[in-house]
Amino acid sequence: MLLFIPACSSPPKNPGDIVDLRSVTEKDLAVGNREAGRGNYETALLLLTECKRKAILTDDTSLIVRCGLSRGNLLFSLGRTNEAFDEWNESIAMAQKSGNSELLSISKIYNARGKLLSGGEAAQSVLDEVSRESANIKTDALYLAFSWQVKGQAFRELKSYTEAENALKRSLEIHEKEKNLENAAYDWYTIASIRSMAGNTQGALQALQSAIDLDRRIENSWGLAAGWRAMGDVYRKAGNNNEANEAYMRAKNIYAAMGNVKEVEETEKRMEN
Repeated sequence: MLLFIPACSSPPKNPGDIVDLRSVTEKDLAVGNREAGRGNYETALLLLTECKRKAILTDDTSLIVRCGLSRGNLLFSLGRTNEAFDEWNESIAMAQKSGNSELLSISKIYNARGKLLSGGEAAQSVLDEVSRESANIKTDALYLAFSWQVKGQAFRELKSYTEAENALKRSLEIHEKEKNLENAAYDWYTIASIRSMAGNTQGALQALQSAIDLDRRIENSWGLAAGWRAMGDVYRKAGNNNEANEAYMRAKNIYAAMGNVKEVEETEKRMEN
């Protein structure tokens, strides 16, 4: 016997198409980037791999490319360089086909940064490319800040320390305006490395203190540990061994509380030297 379910006399209104996969993926991307920035690489890799899978399901080129760029960055941090460049090259190809000049330029900048940090391309060549491509970044403030970071890193390699710090300060200005304190802390961290290389010990320590203050404010344990360890390096370079070991101990304790045995061992090595 067939059962017929009568229609309601007053059916509920159609709520319309429910589209949330894209917005969920955008949130996943933000979380994955945050976890990567805080040194939780394995967790971040799972998140960003899933992020890219969901982006592919939406068939949204911009989202696929941005997930790929972040995943490439993380793979590079994990030492999986070839896989990182595969991600970035794929992003460049997709962005090029889409006709989105801004997306294409930021993809090229990610790729150029990888070449700079891996020693695969001369700093001047990277600087020229980033300067050229950054002119196309007009809508995304954080990507513009990223381009200034890469310029600063290239200037640092060229030993153009004043230009390097000025570039990082442009990035810092954007991050502070956008209230992106985690990246602002990283800007200060990089400024510290520039000042240290230029022989400005006191300036490097002040920059690291600014980075630590921001990381403490947002409870970024990875950033705090990295900042204290860098402070130990600066003190050690200046011959202040007591201050260096105190800073290293602060870093070691944070790494230990995080359960990061590898970084604890690395910090202990520096304390012994």
